[in-house]
Amino acid sequence: MLPLSNSIPEATLVTRVWRPGIGPALVRLDGDSVIDITSRELPTMQALLDSADPTAAARAASGEAICTLAELVAGSTPDAGEDDLRLLAPPDLQAIKACGVTFAASMVERVIEEQAAGDPDSAAAIREKVGAVIGDSLSGIEPGSPKAMEVKAVLQAEGLWSQYLEVGIGPDAEVFSKCPTMASVGWGAAVGLHPMSKWNNPEPEIVLAVNGRGEICGATLGNDVNLRDVEGRSALLLGKAKDNNASCAIGPFLRLFDENFTLDTIRKAELTMKVEGTDGYVLDGHSSMSQISRDPEDLVRQTVGRHHQYPDGFFLFLGTLFAPVQDRDAPGQGFTHHLGDVVTISDPALGALRNTVGLSTECPEWRFGISALMRNLAGRGLL
Repeated sequence: MLPLSNSIPEATLVTRVWRPGIGPALVRLDGDSVIDITSRELPTMQALLDSADPTAAARAASGEAICTLAELVAGSTPDAGEDDLRLLAPPDLQAIKACGVTFAASMVERVIEEQAAGDPDSAAAIREKVGAVIGDSLSGIEPGSPKAMEVKAVLQAEGLWSQYLEVGIGPDAEVFSKCPTMASVGWGAAVGLHPMSKWNNPEPEIVLAVNGRGEICGATLGNDVNLRDVEGRSALLLGKAKDNNASCAIGPFLRLFDENFTLDTIRKAELTMKVEGTDGYVLDGHSSMSQISRDPEDLVRQTVGRHHQYPDGFFLFLGTLFAPVQDRDAPGQGFTHHLGDVVTISDPALGALRNTVGLSTECPEWRFGISALMRNLAGRGLL
């Protein structure tokens, strides 16, 4: 399966790949050809996005054809070696940030996790109770508005107010650090679950690329792997639930904004997701950006500004509509992963991100960080 279709030939697509014997390279996709555009002027994705016009710079950059897309995909597998040709996640020096509880359906599921204290056996009964009280009251509410505060008062009176609803319909968005810089994995790699978790799920999301000036330059796809039982025990375990080895997948390519692809395209995006188990189980999900409760531009403003700067830029997960309520193992427990699940997140404008689920303790260890990148680029005369 290729990560891109022929329906977006006009797109400006860039990412990073690992070149055997060389290291990470900044590449552009020209048709079926993968072009290495790494140079002293553009040694990293961060340098490209911080250029005056990233799209023009990517299009104009000269380079070397290193392989075909099919050859690159063939090498991008969960068991690829450290020096094998393979797709990497697009970001390098950028921070990896994520927004939570940005869709009404996911707000309700977070409340259920909290009420269940991480116990999946309690989920069905709590879902029925919460649904009876909340219903559709969260749909279409502008966060922080007078209407939102009215709903808050009703839910408080019912004893159902939650810290998740506070960030869902209150004035301040939830923005957290998903993983360290350089720790995300790309298309084809294994994504990791902490072995302590027994109740978990994928989160299909659009990810914005923002440069050091706070400008949104483009978008890609992401899987914000989530451990429902861990976060459900305590919101203070968010780091344990979200940030583990290989727990963040981004790709396949970053599509840069141009006259045919803008933030309005993202606002109308329709993501689909398929989970295929080795046991024949199939789950189909979706996430419609038209139902997001906070505009993507607002989420970026809440992340970067006078209150917080990101001189190397950041990639920002926008949250998911996907609510994993379909039972898999036992009635009332909803969905949870099995090892070997293949997760494919797709959008017509962005392609498809495909990863195989494993344990964080068994996924390849993360060894190549910022210092390794700097040594590598210096050794190649690119700094």
